[in-house]
Formats: sequence, structure tokens, C-alpha cells
Amino acid sequence: MEDRRQEILDAAVDLADEMGLEAVSMRAVAQRTGVTPMALYSHVGSKAELLDGMVGRLLAQLRLPESAGAAMPGGPGPAPDAPGPDWRERLRTLGHSARTLVHRHPWASALLFSRPAVAPDAVRVVDQINAMLRDAGVPSPEVPRLERLVGTVILGFAASEAGGRFGAAEPGCPVDWDAEFEADLDDVLRLVEMTASGKATTSMPGSR
Repeated sequence: MEDRRQEILDAAVDLADEMGLEAVSMRAVAQRTGVTPMALYSHVGSKAELLDGMVGRLLAQLRLPESAGAAMPGGPGPAPDAPGPDWRERLRTLGHSARTLVHRHPWASALLFSRPAVAPDAVRVVDQINAMLRDAGVPSPEVPRLERLVGTVILGFAASEAGGRFGAAEPGCPVDWDAEFEADLDDVLRLVEMTASGKATTSMPGSR
């Protein structure tokens, strides 16, 4: 049953790649997978559930380096004192992976910005970002806000590239978008460090 559901979600992602997100409907996915629309509902209960499942399938493609001492699902697991990448490297790796994901699926940012993180793979990504922020020393009350900020900056940059908002530079003023993305990641890392140290001035009202 679960394998069939994953096939349906993959078919929906393929359909969006070929025709755009607006082409994804229960009827269109049913036709793509060779079942009736009613039969599709036994695997994906609604259009909203289909979209949430697509979010999960997209985020499952992200490269998520684990913290020290953590094991990837199904893996043998490292030794308890095994070194792992620090939070900066993990966050930078996630940023590059998210940018690549949106380049591969230009419609993805619109979906990711419009759906909550409820699918297991989506929840895992949020949990990983939260773990990075906690490892950086960000106070627990600030972690959810910083998680939202990190995701918005990274996906927003990639969406602007994929959607054409970052147009051609003026003659004689070339822009290296790769370098600019790296600079933006550096700024995000600095903001996380400032929040962890209590020096950030962007705290929500009432936070300490």
C-alpha cells in the first residue's frame, strides 16, 4: 500500500515537472498512474494530502548531513564519539541542496511556500534545521523563528533564480549568483551566531 502511494506521489511530481504545478489534479494523477480517481482516494485521501505528500517527496531529495554521533536511517551508526560536521557545514550543505532542488523543480518553491511541513520527510527536514540551530547555541524560544527565517532565505533565493526575478545584470555589471548565494549563506550563519550569543537585534517582542 505504501509503495503504491509513493508511486502516486512520484507520478504527481513528474507531472508537475512536465506541465507545471497547476496541472496536478486528482484526475490527472489518476490518469498518469492508470487508476480511477476514486481508486486514487484510497491511497491519497484528498488534493491537500496529495500536495503535502509531494512536499515530502521533494524534501526527501535534500542532502541532510547528520550531526556527530548520529546515524542515517538504516545505517550501522557511527561510534558514540565519532566526529561529525559542525552546524555551519550542515546548514551550508542544506542550503546548497535546497537550491539544487529548486533548480531541478522550478515549481517546487511555490508548493513549499504554500504547504505546512506535515509529511514525515518534511518534518525530518525541520527537525534537522532545529538541531543545527540548537547545536549553534540558539536559545530554544528563538529556534522556531530562526528555522522559518533560514528556510525562507534559502528557498526565496532559489525561487528568485528559477522564476526569473534575478534577471540579467546591467551591461558591464555581471553578477555571480553563486558567489552571491554564498555571501547570503554567510550572512545567515552570522545571524545565527549573533542570536546564539544574544547580540542579535531581531528578536520577537517579549523574547529574551
